[in-house]
Amino acid sequence: MEVREFQELIERIYLTKDRARGIDGTFRWFAEEVGELARAVRHRDKQELSGEFADVLAWLVSLASQSGIDIEAAASEKYRQGCPKCRKTPCACEERA
Repeated sequence: MEVREFQELIERIYLTKDRARGIDGTFRWFAEEVGELARAVRHRDKQELSGEFADVLAWLVSLASQSGIDIEAAASEKYRQGCPKCRKTPCACEERA
């Protein structure tokens, strides 16, 4: 499944509810899912990680949809030339502490 197809699927499933909740409310749910992903990363349980990554992606594309953003096009445009800062693949930017 392409990212655009996934965004359209999430729109079909949740967009009416998400629009009623609004961007601020949807963002709070997204932040909660990121917290659940952080816990899954600590536990290193592959099945739990898989589900949490999917949830974070679903909430992220919902936020993009409510904002009128095609997330596949936005990501492609920003990263097509490699790192947005140094334009290299792999990134050659100096790490900061």
